[in-house]
Amino acid sequence: MKRQYTTSLFFNLFKTLSNIILKLMGWKTTGRVPEEKKFVMIGYPHTSNWDAFIGLLVFTAMGLRLHWLAKQSLFKWPLGPILRFTGAIPVNRSQSQNFIEYSKQLFNQYDRLILTLSPEGSRKKTAYWRTGFYYMALNAGVPIVLGFLDYSRKTGGFGPLIWPGGNIEQDLKKIRQFYQGIKGKFPELMGEIQLNPERKKN
Repeated sequence: MKRQYTTSLFFNLFKTLSNIILKLMGWKTTGRVPEEKKFVMIGYPHTSNWDAFIGLLVFTAMGLRLHWLAKQSLFKWPLGPILRFTGAIPVNRSQSQNFIEYSKQLFNQYDRLILTLSPEGSRKKTAYWRTGFYYMALNAGVPIVLGFLDYSRKTGGFGPLIWPGGNIEQDLKKIRQFYQGIKGKFPELMGEIQLNPERKKN
């Protein structure tokens, strides 16, 4: 039996509160909410601790409950309930799990699932993107949705939806084109949207 995606009264209250906070902060949401029930959402750019807070407000205000992977050791009291409320899913890294295969299992378990992650993998400037997001989506047979926070316009939301076709360099060009002009809180720390040069050699 698949796990059911439910929207509680508490979530609806948090959605209303998120809209109010965003307006007070001068932020607005934009983009079409995907109709797909399952997808991998990438968040870019990621240059500040504020990204998680503002991103949670933006996508909650748009009516979506995001999920993300976190180390199982973090789910102890009192942090555990908070992490679960924000959509965190525990992962036992001590067992050296294959995250790509594990994410496929998660998509099979839920009737709705938005698995989100940052391809940069760090708030520091990176020379290339990690490609796990791409192969998670490809292996699970779900699309990739481009999420963003543009601090220059105080706007966050959704870009286009991309179905990975297996040619990551070709699909990355589409992703790079969309994110042109979008600025993080600290633009100088934005990671380069390209593959690891060492990977290209192999």
